This record gives sequence, structure tokens and C-alpha cells, in this order.
Amino acid sequence: MNRTGLFIALALWVVIGLVFGLYPELDLKLASLFFDPETRSFPLKLSGFAGFARDAAMWIAWAFALPSIVALVVKLIRPDRPLMIKGRTIVFLLATLALSAGVLTNLTFKSYWGRPRPVVVTEFAGNQQFVPWWDPRGGCGRNCSFFSGEGATAFWTLAPAALAPPALRPLAYAGATLFGALTSALRMAFGGHFFTDVAVAGLVTFLVIWLAHALIYRWPKTTPSDAAIDALLTRIAWPGYRLRRRLFGRRTGPAPSP
Repeated sequence: MNRTGLFIALALWVVIGLVFGLYPELDLKLASLFFDPETRSFPLKLSGFAGFARDAAMWIAWAFALPSIVALVVKLIRPDRPLMIKGRTIVFLLATLALSAGVLTNLTFKSYWGRPRPVVVTEFAGNQQFVPWWDPRGGCGRNCSFFSGEGATAFWTLAPAALAPPALRPLAYAGATLFGALTSALRMAFGGHFFTDVAVAGLVTFLVIWLAHALIYRWPKTTPSDAAIDALLTRIAWPGYRLRRRLFGRRTGPAPSP
């Protein structure tokens, strides 16, 4: 998560944005590689194995987040106990996942950017007009194509890769990038997304992770300590914890000092 990676991501964003903005038909040509004109469908969408692979990709991604989710829930239930995982790890992983695969995709772009999915545009036997990636005025009303939520979730595995031991980090980055690319290609093969949908998902996710990693780990003025995060969660959860203990006839003292 250094400046070189940031510059590469920004350069890719500019190149992809300009090329597919000037020549939006490239998105259609790439999508057509997965379309069968005879059956007028995306055949891989009907494959049971491909469907399982799609689900498995999401299970794998969420498996990386599960320990942090469990540690946070346990802390909120038992604030008198220390966090099971480092506080910065929990904040970094869960915040980046929520932002990249939740807020920026499903709650923002996919809800208000009306780009139709490949499977519903007229070029692929649908009934809606194709629009380039930069045009939000498509005919899709909800859960639209731009940009890919599953692509963002798969590329989010760059976040746990950033926490791998330094010696293994390049391999972890390569594995996460390959995982995101394969998952995104599968979404294209299903007719669920255009290339620009998954490419932007990967780039946005990387930028979210890069900025969060800088704020939490690299920039001294904004870097919190694990102890401070633990103490904050304790203060947040302590009133509920005291209430539960009173209801069950058990006493607790004041919340631990930060």
C-alpha cells in the first residue's frame, strides 16, 4: 500500500475511463465474448458449477472478515474483556469492506446510477438501451450494473493481504488481485456486468483500502492505537453491559478508564 500502487491505480482509472468513454462499444464487444447468439443467452449463467463458484467466491471473501466480526460482537457483549483481535485490524477490515462493498456500491451507485446490466440490453436480447459507464441515465431502476458489488467484495481481499507479513505480502497482493479478476470475469460471463463495472469496482476498492491503510497504519497524525480502539468500544458497550447485569442481579463497577 505505497504511493507506487496508488499511482498505478490512478493511471489505470484514467486510461480505462478515457478509452471506454471514447469507445463505449468496447464494453459490448467484451460482453459479447460470453453471449451465445443461437440461444440468445449467456450460457454460463445456467451452469450449476459456475453458480457454485460465484457463491464460493463470496464465502471466501467473507471468511476473511468473519474473525473481525466475531471479535467485535464478543467485545460489544462482554466489554469487560479485551479484544480478541487487534483493534486496528478490526477497524481496517470492517470499515473498508463496509465502504467498498456496501456504501459505495449498493447504497450509492447501484441504487442511483441507472446503467442496465448486459443481460437486459437490446444487443443481448434484452429490452433496455445500452449506456456507457459514465452515463447514469439508463433505464435500470434498482440494483443496476455500475459498479459491481461482488467485484468490489472480491477485490476487497486486498485489505487482508495488506496485513500479511512483509515477506508474504507481494504474494498475498497477487493472490487477491487474481481472485478479484477471476470473480469479476465470472460476473461478466453471467451477463451481470460489463468490463467497466468490474474494473471500476476493483479500482474504487483499492483506493478505499489505500486511504484507510494510510489513516490507520501509516500517517502518524491519524494512526490510532489498538488500546485506544479497545477502550472506545468498552465505553460504547458498557452501559448495555451494566443494564444486562442488573437485570440478572449481578453488579458491575464503573467502566474502565481509557
